[in-house]
Amino acid sequence: MTRPTAKDVKVIAHVADVPADDETATRIANSIGPAFDGFAAIAGTLPFDLEPASFLLAQIAKESK
Repeated sequence: MTRPTAKDVKVIAHVADVPADDETATRIANSIGPAFDGFAAIAGTLPFDLEPASFLLAQIAKESK
């Protein structure tokens, strides 16, 4: 798990079908970066994905079937 860049945020948002422009992606990356830095010491040891949009999308997709 590494601190996301604005480019990473745009990709994640696109996958979640929530488009983000460059300015918004940069703002989000700057806002959540410190949280990722805080988890750096235990990165890869957690048994779940820390990216909530993907988790919620998976839950929504499962419920709609």
